[in-house]
Amino acid sequence: MSLLDIQDYRLAFDTFDGTLHVLDGIDLSLEAGETLGIVGETGCGKSVLARSLLRLNPEPPARVVSGSILFEGEDVLHLPERAMRRLRGRRVAMVFQDPVSYLNPLLAIGTQMEDAIRGQESALGKSRRPRSAIRAQAAELLASVGLPEPQRLLASHPHQLSGGMRQRVLIAMALAGNPALLVADEPTTALDVTVQAQVLALIAGLVKERGLALMLISHDLGVVAASCARVAVMYAGTVVEEAPTAALLANPRHPYAQGLIAAVPDLDNPAHKPRGIPGSIPNLMTPPTGCRFNPRCTLATDICRSDKPMLRELAPAHRVACHHAQP
Repeated sequence: MSLLDIQDYRLAFDTFDGTLHVLDGIDLSLEAGETLGIVGETGCGKSVLARSLLRLNPEPPARVVSGSILFEGEDVLHLPERAMRRLRGRRVAMVFQDPVSYLNPLLAIGTQMEDAIRGQESALGKSRRPRSAIRAQAAELLASVGLPEPQRLLASHPHQLSGGMRQRVLIAMALAGNPALLVADEPTTALDVTVQAQVLALIAGLVKERGLALMLISHDLGVVAASCARVAVMYAGTVVEEAPTAALLANPRHPYAQGLIAAVPDLDNPAHKPRGIPGSIPNLMTPPTGCRFNPRCTLATDICRSDKPMLRELAPAHRVACHHAQP
């Protein structure tokens, strides 16, 4: 049984202007200890999908239309809130892309770390430990993510830390419950290139050391290529291609995935001219019928405009949702 199994998951947002069909039939799975990257341009639904795993999309306006999200065999969409509190952080932890928004500027790092640890223990019904023991664990967590002088950092406030240090604090907080799955939602977006590499190396090391499964959300193919064994490409709320990372980068089969890779500059080949994808993402209140990519696709035919393509396996572990993709 897979650690995570998402089946035909559809999510809509009901707004004053109409219904946004945000996710449309997501099918993904993740094994224990596996690393999966989710890529796609802004607005394709990557972060909404990540928050769905922990039921963090506010309801309303979010509304589950159909499908299931099975984690360790249980459908999180139907768990009572008390069970979800035990799941969040303890079995599934999330690292968000903007640490400034998720760290309270008025509280010391130590106070926030202690709250995270106590919250996990409270959800499990454990007896209250002395503050000194909690603080020692917080310092150990900070040290585990490579932060120097953890005791000093516990007394610091978020504005006294650099962006990379704040992101490491969030990762340490995510590890407080010893989760089985770490969801990292664009954890390096606001960081410079050097710090970005350090944070990615840290996450990769923690995944290997602790045997975590990792779902890494990013719009950067380079980040995913360096961190994940498998990748899923999303477009307008659908998964259009899923494959081992090396196979997808070497031989993308969906026209959208081909367009993403063609848009990346090749520093080893100055003659290569990056090509953009014509058009723009569709309005999800009135998404295109059939394949959602068909208005921008040069291969689109009548069947693309009428029938939604299903993910089908063209090669071992390589699935593509395109009527024209050939084995």
